[in-house]
Amino acid sequence: MEELDPEEHFLRDARNGNLPGIQSLLMSKIKEETKFDINCKGKNRSNFGWTALHLSCYFGHKDVVEELLKAGADANLTNNVGDTPLHKAAFTGRQEVVMLLLQYDACPSVINGSAQIPKDITHDEEIRSMLEAAERTEERKLEEQMLEAAREGATTTLLKLLNREKPPNINCTDLLGNTPLHCAAYRGQKHCAVKLLQNGASPNIKNKNGQTVFDLAKDTEMRQILEGSLMKGLRRYVQMFDGPLWKSTRFFGWRSCWVVLQDGVLSWYSKQSDAASNSQSKGCKALTQAQCSTKDSCYFTVKCFDDSVHYFKVSPKGDPETTRKKWLDAIEAHSAFSTHYCSQDQDSEEDEDEVISLGELMESLQQAEVCHGKLESEVLSLLSMVKEDLLGEGLPVAVLQKLRMVCEASSKTCTSLRQCLDLFSKQEGTRSLKLEQEVEKNKILSEALQTLATEHHELERSVVRCSSPRSAILSEDDFYDALSYSDSEHSHNCLELSCSFKEGDEGRSELYYSVPSCLTGGTMSQEDWRGDEEDEGAKPNGTKKHRTSLPAPMFSRNNFSIWSILRKCIGMELSKITMPVIFNEPLSFLQRLTEYMEHTYLIQQANDSTDPIERMKCVAAFAVSAVASQWERTGKPFNPLLGETYELVREDLGFRVISEQVSHHPPVSAFHAEGLEKDFVFHGSIYPKLKFWGKSVEAEPKGIMTLELPKCNEAYTWTNPTCCVHNIIVGQLWIEQYGNVEVINHRTGEKCCLSFKPCGLFGKELHKVEGYILDKSKKKVCVLYGKWTECMYAVDPATFEAHKKNDKATDGKKNSKEGSSAESEESEQPGGDSVEEIPGSQLLWKIKPRPANSAQMYSFTSFAMQLNELDEDIEAVIPKTDCRLRPDIRAMENGDIDLASEEKKRLEEKQRAARKSRAKSDMDWKTRGSASGPRWFHQGPNPHTNSPDWLFSTSYWNRDYSQVPDIY
Repeated sequence: MEELDPEEHFLRDARNGNLPGIQSLLMSKIKEETKFDINCKGKNRSNFGWTALHLSCYFGHKDVVEELLKAGADANLTNNVGDTPLHKAAFTGRQEVVMLLLQYDACPSVINGSAQIPKDITHDEEIRSMLEAAERTEERKLEEQMLEAAREGATTTLLKLLNREKPPNINCTDLLGNTPLHCAAYRGQKHCAVKLLQNGASPNIKNKNGQTVFDLAKDTEMRQILEGSLMKGLRRYVQMFDGPLWKSTRFFGWRSCWVVLQDGVLSWYSKQSDAASNSQSKGCKALTQAQCSTKDSCYFTVKCFDDSVHYFKVSPKGDPETTRKKWLDAIEAHSAFSTHYCSQDQDSEEDEDEVISLGELMESLQQAEVCHGKLESEVLSLLSMVKEDLLGEGLPVAVLQKLRMVCEASSKTCTSLRQCLDLFSKQEGTRSLKLEQEVEKNKILSEALQTLATEHHELERSVVRCSSPRSAILSEDDFYDALSYSDSEHSHNCLELSCSFKEGDEGRSELYYSVPSCLTGGTMSQEDWRGDEEDEGAKPNGTKKHRTSLPAPMFSRNNFSIWSILRKCIGMELSKITMPVIFNEPLSFLQRLTEYMEHTYLIQQANDSTDPIERMKCVAAFAVSAVASQWERTGKPFNPLLGETYELVREDLGFRVISEQVSHHPPVSAFHAEGLEKDFVFHGSIYPKLKFWGKSVEAEPKGIMTLELPKCNEAYTWTNPTCCVHNIIVGQLWIEQYGNVEVINHRTGEKCCLSFKPCGLFGKELHKVEGYILDKSKKKVCVLYGKWTECMYAVDPATFEAHKKNDKATDGKKNSKEGSSAESEESEQPGGDSVEEIPGSQLLWKIKPRPANSAQMYSFTSFAMQLNELDEDIEAVIPKTDCRLRPDIRAMENGDIDLASEEKKRLEEKQRAARKSRAKSDMDWKTRGSASGPRWFHQGPNPHTNSPDWLFSTSYWNRDYSQVPDIY
């Protein structure tokens, strides 16, 4: 029989529990009679990759395990599949061996090749409890190390702890309730404080004495670090959280999965090993603006920014409420992280002015080099004079000696400055090289994104063209149910930049509320365009006749692409991207707001009705009609300057309206309209929030609309739906509105819940609006349906449900016939059918046809064409801040694009200079006074919702504009 080598002999004895044999080999090793590694791994098939400690733990030989540990065997060494000895002892249920390993500092949180820690693979509840207790002990040990490192300024140790795969809680506390940041603050450990803040330490936590880190800060510099004045641009961190949860799916019900929260994203996998390898994800969702709700002790839901809802529950074993609370806290933290870092309005404009340009840095460096040369020359001259005693006549020896010391010190200073300047120059060269590399990377990525978007666009078209009759049989609801819960449910990662547009005075915020107009290249003769100008005088009955065309047709945009602008701005905030004036329409956003008033007759109908349900129908139709003018209006309005105003008095329509740009950060436009007979008041404020989704730009108009009907003593409030512009990169631009709108009657408690439906893959729901009117007992009393681009109807709920049921029954047959004869060419914009009128429906509102020349007039309605009209009578009464007097808009309306671009740039520079002037004098624009100009709106609570709002101060119509600022 072949004699085994010492290591194989050692492994065999460990496997068989031969304690005397193990002791004998260890003694011979100590005496250096035999040489072998106590942590050697087996090479045979039966023990490949296993150490002696693995084998003895697996087979439960406690005495051998203890002997090996005493001899220095590594308790955390892994075998070929990533298992430690603790994994093996836990798996085989060896309680005494597990306890022994823990006494010798075996780590209970090592993850093996299946992404499992020891407690995950044991079937013994006592062992699981022991391992959980050991985990808590280890966590506390790491927390103590972190607290000690923060106190002593051990930056290296602190970084090692923070960079662990599972770092300790950065906000852990000691006996006094002090966090590591508290410890760094009162010990003056600035570097540690910076590292802690970079990794997400909270400066607002109080210790047991109620003190925050600001109360314990040792000096001014530490206080500045904590307050964030020295922390601009630092990376924030949110701790990863993962674990098992049950998730509800449409087809399979509740299924167990492994859920991971990382960097503000919620992901779920079939098993933990998939999560560890980051493969085969079953879905993911960004947690921007996510909201959680709970039901029982185990169940909770996560509602995401796009209104999708995901259902989870924790295991009822153990303490489910505590487990669920941990999940809810973690989701809240990741939601705050995602929301904050997707927001584009996090840096103020004042902060941007503090950014030093590369040219200024280079100029400063050159000046420093010149000064250094002069200093060096003077010091050398003075030093030579001192050495030659040319200054020594009549000077005391002590003074002369001191002068020599000053010269030598100055010489050393010159040398240090030279070295410093050399380092700066080298660093500048390195940064320039890196900048060039990043520019090249951006170029490659932008080209790749454009290619991908083009391929995706073609794929979408081919899917619609080639859809089989069988697929057409599926109802759209079934299709979306299947899609929503497939493995690729959220596989698309979108860059959400929940930005707020910054005002046009900075010349950057060009992606405004209703971003980009049909890219029509058609032209019209000047004669056809202008219409009958001689008819623009007064009608025989004295009512003014408004113009029916603009002075000049729009320019063709066929040779321009929004993507050509965006691709050069990758990495920039949307609110800082300057768009060429060619993508504008000759209206200010304030004038765009005034288009809400085009269908004022609906308000008058509501006033005339004695039935509150009928009034709600009219008000809901008015809320829908307010966005109808945006159809095909992809040209963006000009961004209002701070203090810009617009008024419109329409005696023929019975209203007057005033609007003002009341804030530039965030950008807020306020308006106030009222009936000339005091029969209604309509007011609100709009704060556009933008999101870039790769191929589209989404604008969410934050702000409350309020309609008051004094005759009925009623007030209604609602918010506008979300607007989205599609095909930013490739294809024809088109607009859709989607989201939920809730119109509330604050006197009666009645509500109208409207759903603006998204387009969907096949465009079946394009532009559709459906909703219910609910009485105060939440009973459905009426159904509203239609399209925001066409009309709105009201019908009885029972009739609507019966029609819908019948429609679903016949939809399959209809689709199967249509599917077999698909069109050869699909349009760039989804089609969508016209509204089918249900028998017994009541027509509430129908849009007026647009003029024949609308396509050449920025797709304006007749009402929109009249908004910028200016004659002598109007010019005599409006203030100099009115949009009609804005030169860049006027130039564009007249067809002078070059002048419009120049004027736009001039106004932005003037606005920027005015803001800097106010900043230097600490003057607030919101303060009334001759220097800042009067304000026609003031901040205050909405009288019906009590939420923050901008309210009209009523003084505008006094016509005293003597102190308005010069903004043009």
